[in-house]
Amino acid sequence: MFNNINKNIRVLSLMLIDALIVNISLFGSLLIRFDWAIPLNYLQLVNKYALLFTIISLACFAMFGLYKRVWQYASIGELITIMLAVTVGTTLKITFGYLIVNTEGPFLPRSVLLLTWFMTIFMIGGSRLIWRLYREHKAGGHIKGGKPVVIYGAGDAGVMVAREMRNHFSTQINVVGFIDDDHVKRGLKLLGLPVLGDRENIAKVVEKYGIERIILAIPSAEGKEVRKVVEICKETSAEVQILPGMFDLIDGTISVNNIREVQIEDLLGREPVKVDLEEITEYTHNKTVLVTGAGGSIGSELCRQVARFSPKKLLLLDIYEHTIYDLEIELRNEFPELKIYPLIKDIREKESMENVFRDYSPQVVFHAAAHKHVPLMEHNPEEAIKNNIKGTYNVAQAADRFNVQKFVMISTDKAVNPTSVMGATKRVGEMIIQHMDKISKTSFVAVRFGNVLGSKGSVIPLFKRQIANGGPVTVTHPEMVRFFMTIPEAVQLVIQAGAMARGGEIFILDMGEPVKIMDLANSLIKLSGFEPNVDIDIKISGVRPGEKLYEELLTADDVCDATTHKRIFVEKPSEPDVAVMEEIILGIMTDNLPVNKAGVEIYLKNLIPSFREKCAENSADFDEQEEVNEQDLDFKSNEANNVLVS
Repeated sequence: MFNNINKNIRVLSLMLIDALIVNISLFGSLLIRFDWAIPLNYLQLVNKYALLFTIISLACFAMFGLYKRVWQYASIGELITIMLAVTVGTTLKITFGYLIVNTEGPFLPRSVLLLTWFMTIFMIGGSRLIWRLYREHKAGGHIKGGKPVVIYGAGDAGVMVAREMRNHFSTQINVVGFIDDDHVKRGLKLLGLPVLGDRENIAKVVEKYGIERIILAIPSAEGKEVRKVVEICKETSAEVQILPGMFDLIDGTISVNNIREVQIEDLLGREPVKVDLEEITEYTHNKTVLVTGAGGSIGSELCRQVARFSPKKLLLLDIYEHTIYDLEIELRNEFPELKIYPLIKDIREKESMENVFRDYSPQVVFHAAAHKHVPLMEHNPEEAIKNNIKGTYNVAQAADRFNVQKFVMISTDKAVNPTSVMGATKRVGEMIIQHMDKISKTSFVAVRFGNVLGSKGSVIPLFKRQIANGGPVTVTHPEMVRFFMTIPEAVQLVIQAGAMARGGEIFILDMGEPVKIMDLANSLIKLSGFEPNVDIDIKISGVRPGEKLYEELLTADDVCDATTHKRIFVEKPSEPDVAVMEEIILGIMTDNLPVNKAGVEIYLKNLIPSFREKCAENSADFDEQEEVNEQDLDFKSNEANNVLVS
């Protein structure tokens, strides 16, 4: 109630001030035009219609929302609105004057009308500016006692952060100035705060002003630039915080509340993902969508993002009940109108998959269910065969049988020239998808990308646990290199690729620049407030079974084309080897699949001749644990079948 009273008082006060300004502008213009001797006929005209002209002006101001704005944050946009409101009001008064007043005698001279227009804009805008300056001065009066802070980035984001801090945190924070690498800005002032230098001056600025916190306000900067700045900042005693990147801010606004500690994702930041919402909505809106592996990192994010496009039904399929339970609760809270069906099913069971497709008739399938952990699948290779090959075939065959429109399989860069069991089984999964597309009306495609930050098997959570325990942080090889994406951006591109699919393609996501795992470990240790190999040791643990020093997104023979999306490329559909596909399908249909490590090696080598050829060197563990007799690997297909079920 009191808030409404205060609001009404504020609006009435502004209207009274504006009414006064409108009349002062009109009389002032007459005084200027007639050298302070206004003719009697004009004076009588103004007196007669002053009230009407005032009402017209105030009505226009209200129509343009001048009484619904917070003038403490007035900017160029508000000035333009004032100009439009005054212009419309002046036009209405001129129209009224020439249609009505001219019948009684001459209307106001054009010079008076022009002067009135200019003076009204000047005085209305000036009154708002004076109020803003008063509030900023009042807020700035308490700054000196707060924590000394410097803002890196004297652009729009930096200025907005500085203004927010002065307006709302003036008693706790003293914004000393800006750091910016644009030498043109050096020595200049923004909001009365000086630009103190560039990144080379950070240490001197921290020492001179006793800076306790450096805030990075460079949301559009690339990850490598953020890394360089953070390295310099970490050499000082100041705490380092960051305004999130544009990807994080894409649905929100820049605010002091967004400022947080620097995270490893910031150091890998890239251009925000842009998707064609209309294209995505067209193939998911009001459709029944099935996500396999829905409880996993990628699967659960797929569910969250698909739910935003209002599907008719969303089917959450996974073998693990606790992950599906948590996801179902989350989605029901966020999307209460959405029909959600939690399905605890095993993709390795053909009949179970057919029942799902028969009962729910999904129209779009995102197949994310898979065993993805490389070392674990080296120790349990027969399970990778069951899940990644047999499971994929079961889901794909059910999709074909029950007339699914689109089937999108989540693949991996490890499927290219595979050296691991996991990568090889995912490559066979791709082959199954391309084969099914040839014989089915369903559009089958795969989307291939690298590591995702924050996933359950990601190296980042492991490093964080090791740092929390005091180290050491284990890096498998000093030259190990990987591609990284965040989970949300990977999933957005997967959904976009599905919209582009025509059938048989393997879409490849632009993963940005590859990152050395050693650099990642060093950065994460520093972000945690420690010094690498001083406070926290880094230990080289050796390349694990099946790992490569670097990952690839294409083989040497692959042909890759651009798509309409600059972050998505497409490998031209290839013709699957009929004999190989018959062998794969026959093995699945007869349940004639390998059940031990030696059998898996032979099986995969027969299907993918290049399997294991690019294994990382110096892998002692692999040599000890995964050695397979070279003669066994030369077995022909018919001889190998005797081993598969042994």
